This record gives sequence, structure tokens and C-alpha cells, in this order.
Amino acid sequence: MTISEAQEKVDQWIKTVGVRYFNELTNMAQLTEEVGEVARIIARRYGEQSEKESDKKKDLGQELADVLWVLICLANQTGVDLEKELKTNFERKTLRDSDRHQQNPKLKQ
Repeated sequence: MTISEAQEKVDQWIKTVGVRYFNELTNMAQLTEEVGEVARIIARRYGEQSEKESDKKKDLGQELADVLWVLICLANQTGVDLEKELKTNFERKTLRDSDRHQQNPKLKQ
């Protein structure tokens, strides 16, 4: 599925199953909450924190999908075409960073 298709599918789901979008402020808070859940898994599973039994049942993929869902909701309700913006972002980063990372001694092993 393309990003544009994902935006359309989320929009249709919201309008049929979800009734309506939460307002932008609520969705921003929800996005922050979802990112926190991803951070908790990463910190405990891949970082130095110990993982509790209850944490082991958490699915990183599902939590990342939750982040993407809310991000798409915010894009939809604010009129952002994520596919177009991601393409522009790639172009901008490529132009800006064409040799920056290649020249970074911290990234060489």
C-alpha cells in the first residue's frame, strides 16, 4: 500500500468506524503517548533497562503501527499529503547531506 492509499484508508475508517477525527490537540497528545510506548519497548528490549514480564508481551510492530496511524490522522486532518512530503524530504536530505555522512569519522567502523 502506498502512503497515499494509507491516508485514504485511515480517512475512510475514521469516517465509518471511528465516527470522526479527534481534534488535532488530542491527536498530538495521543501521538506522544504512542511514541512513548515505542520508546519503552526500545529502552527495555534493546537498551540497558531491564524488561519486565509485562513488557515482553508488547509488540514493537504494533506500537510502531499505532504511531503511524496517529501520524496519518494528523496529516489527514491538517491537509498534508505525506507521500508528496516524504518525496520532497528525500530530495532535500540528499541535496543537503550528499557527502556529510560519508565524511563523518564517527560513522566509520
